[in-house]
Amino acid sequence: MEGNQLLQMASKGVLLYDRSHWGLIKITGSDRLRYLHNQSTNDFNSLQPGEGRETVFITSTGRTIDLATAYVTEDAILVLVSPNRRQQLMEFLDKFIFPFDQVELTDISADYTVFNLIGAQSDTTLSKLGVEIISTEGTNTLVNIAGAEVRLAKGSGFAIPGYTLIIPQDKATAVRDIMRENGTQEIGDLSWEILRIHQGRPYPDRELTEDYNPLEAGLWRCISFEKGCYIGQETIARLNTYQGVKQRLWGVKFHEEVTVGTKITLDGKKVGIITSYTKTGSFGLAYVRTFAGGAGDQVQVGETTAELVSVPFLTHEYYR
Repeated sequence: MEGNQLLQMASKGVLLYDRSHWGLIKITGSDRLRYLHNQSTNDFNSLQPGEGRETVFITSTGRTIDLATAYVTEDAILVLVSPNRRQQLMEFLDKFIFPFDQVELTDISADYTVFNLIGAQSDTTLSKLGVEIISTEGTNTLVNIAGAEVRLAKGSGFAIPGYTLIIPQDKATAVRDIMRENGTQEIGDLSWEILRIHQGRPYPDRELTEDYNPLEAGLWRCISFEKGCYIGQETIARLNTYQGVKQRLWGVKFHEEVTVGTKITLDGKKVGIITSYTKTGSFGLAYVRTFAGGAGDQVQVGETTAELVSVPFLTHEYYR
């Protein structure tokens, strides 16, 4: 599928993406909500079974490890994590389980297939299968699709309508087939990467590294500023209180091809760097120092100029 057709399908049709190479971590035990609440940026103590939300795992100095999505069920929390952070997060989380904690971590990635429905017609596709539509982002429930018990969650992983489906491994083929029969078009990793960049979703080893914090990465909505202590909380609170965010992640519209790692300059001095790029629409993502500009401003990238633009997935909220 050509890049422009892909973007059109995401806005007007429905796509199917196999996310099974991502990590799926199961957290059980009576202390599971408190535990995840204390290890990541968002508020989980207030959640009930059937709810879910995105959260960020960060280091003790507030640097990003991964953007994850957690779904609270009746007896567990299912955490969907990036493929290149799965083992690291299992080791990271295990370090903070203490002798009296009623918490157990299990990597269940091999037991389940994870699909995303992405696009405006996702609701229509599920309705054809007799599945009740979910209205609230993060809400998850068990449904029957093609004879399989599927955990269905609202949210495509982008700021595009859609769903996440967590399916027992042996039932995945039947679910995939019925989705294809009902008008979904399957995409691979390259197409997902094009969507990711145009949406502005930050990714580990690109926009999510120990060089950046989640406020710089535009993940404000994944952070609770009212909750108590968590790993890295002091750094995040200080950045917010004292307006310490010195760079921000933006979309960048180019006039010619560039490469990842190209410097953004102002008056001959480096003020940013390109972190992701796709030829589709000649578009990329870049961290840029706040004094150098924001959405709508022109910047110098190598030997050419480019325009900084807002992207749907990110928010750069006012300080609270």
